[in-house]
Amino acid sequence: MLRAVLAGALAFAAGPLARGQPAAGPLPAADRWSHAYSAYGQPRYPRGFSHFEYVNPQAPKGGTLQLNNPDRRTSFDKYNPYTIKGQSPAGLTTLMFETLAQRSGDEPDTMYGMVAEDIQVAPDKAWVAFRIHPRARFINGDPVTAADVAHVFEMLTSKEVSPATRTQLEGVARATVLDPRTIRFDLKERTADTIFNVGGLPVFSPKWSLDADGKPKKFSDVVNEFPITTGPYKVGTVEAPRRIEFVRDPDYWARDLGVAKGQYNFDRIVYRYYQDNAISIEAFKAGEFDFLMEYSARRWARQHSGPKWDDGRIVKEEFPTGFGMGLQAYYFNLRKPLFQDRRVREALGLAYDFASINVYRQYKRVNSLFANSEFAARGEPSAGELALLERFRSELPPAVFGPPWEDPRTDLDPNGLRNNLKRARKLLEEAGWKVDADGALRNAKGERFEFEWLEAGEAFGRREAVYQRNLALLGIKLNVRLVDFALYRKRLETFDFDMINLKSGDWALPNAADLKAALGSAAADEQASANYAGIKNKAIDFLVDRMDKATTMDELRTATRALDRVFMREHYVVPDLYGASNRVSRWDKFGIPKVVPKYYTIATPSDYLQWAVTTWWDKALDKPAAPAQAKSAKP
Repeated sequence: MLRAVLAGALAFAAGPLARGQPAAGPLPAADRWSHAYSAYGQPRYPRGFSHFEYVNPQAPKGGTLQLNNPDRRTSFDKYNPYTIKGQSPAGLTTLMFETLAQRSGDEPDTMYGMVAEDIQVAPDKAWVAFRIHPRARFINGDPVTAADVAHVFEMLTSKEVSPATRTQLEGVARATVLDPRTIRFDLKERTADTIFNVGGLPVFSPKWSLDADGKPKKFSDVVNEFPITTGPYKVGTVEAPRRIEFVRDPDYWARDLGVAKGQYNFDRIVYRYYQDNAISIEAFKAGEFDFLMEYSARRWARQHSGPKWDDGRIVKEEFPTGFGMGLQAYYFNLRKPLFQDRRVREALGLAYDFASINVYRQYKRVNSLFANSEFAARGEPSAGELALLERFRSELPPAVFGPPWEDPRTDLDPNGLRNNLKRARKLLEEAGWKVDADGALRNAKGERFEFEWLEAGEAFGRREAVYQRNLALLGIKLNVRLVDFALYRKRLETFDFDMINLKSGDWALPNAADLKAALGSAAADEQASANYAGIKNKAIDFLVDRMDKATTMDELRTATRALDRVFMREHYVVPDLYGASNRVSRWDKFGIPKVVPKYYTIATPSDYLQWAVTTWWDKALDKPAAPAQAKSAKP
């Protein structure tokens, strides 16, 4: 990678063209550029489309959107979301960092050019090329060039970024600048997932990483500088670490493009950070922010009510989602000797009484790595699944080759929980754990079975109490440790925990790169990786690779269903719950598009559409409907 001075600033150019030589390797064909890429079919929207169906292209601009912290972050201390240390504020990646292409909210396998006007994929997926939109501009007015994109690629594949960021681009061999507007990425992993990951490359200016003297800094040292990006907003006022305001750019370069029309309607978007849910919901009732996503069934049933709901000032509703549900589960740290025996893990799962926890009946039990989707295992393994699994038969539990795992329900039989605990005790005895005279479960060395559940912020109350009680009946002591999110994240990065409860992101299509990061053996010993459980399983590695190499939807389904059987029967986690809707209480101030997209979040950071943040508007700005003209009476 060579360095070149562009527009008075240091930028990074890639490939032989930077040295004035012809570009090596294949060149994009002049007649094969497309405005979109679809992995398994044709794009829904044609070239030059005016807007997505799930937006209102006539939505007025103006007003202020007040938001709370949309995830577990309770503060922020940096403005670089891609490095390891510190916490960046919510909103940065959605409102400021645009990508080469963006996913559609109503198609599972399609992305449309964003900063890149056109996309071209080699017939054998050996490379993907992007042609930068000629109107694309950074917030400082500089045009976006292919060399700028090459700089981003170099930064985000360096050791200075988080492992999760690097993993997304591991399948890319190199980036080559072909001309000032064209860049080609040669792929080591010739898969649709890799192409989508490249399309999701955020775009930022090389000037972001310059010091006051115009000299380049290490990317990990870019901390307090506001990003120089192409998105529709820039940072306004900041009261770190609790409040940040984003201000809409009225000259936003893409405001009239189909991928942006009808979006980014608020002039100001403000995030306030609250320490816990109790403070947050009281702040919402007081009008400090405009809508509240609710994840707790208890709070949804008990706390989202009152005079302001009764008189219509606050509206309570659920929006359906077509996403496959990200796995929410209790993850064991397999690096700990305590959890290395599959029988022990299965026993701990049998002690989890989901029916007693799901008292409001608002959730379903997770029965699959791919819940709420066609990619979950069904019935007996198909011939295609068996062809993938057979080579690992001696290493896998026999149950993999039968029906998929199901919730050992306790609500269908008055003795359901008792029977589950009896099965659990038998498994523990087989694994060498027996109850002593004092009722404590101990191994042959006399060591007590005791472990810790690490949790950030507010405990769930009933959940841990029920689980503690059931484990105590087996002679197991469960300790609950509550810490703030900063310490929680640090302990996760260093794998300093016994058990944690996590939920991965929802998805439209299973992403092999994400699964490789979360389940792959290569990431198990890399600190700050997403493989929190420390899973090392050859069958899982193989099946994720087969997912990655799938060329048809049938091949992808076969690989995911086989993977599902292995993962669930290894009992690496205690499956928790999911709900296929977004529960929202909102102040009645919003205009909302008539069409609800299929793949979206309301406000939670995601690779997919944040529907409320990007497409809702202040309905006080709606133009009143023109009065109907009275018909003249006939003489």
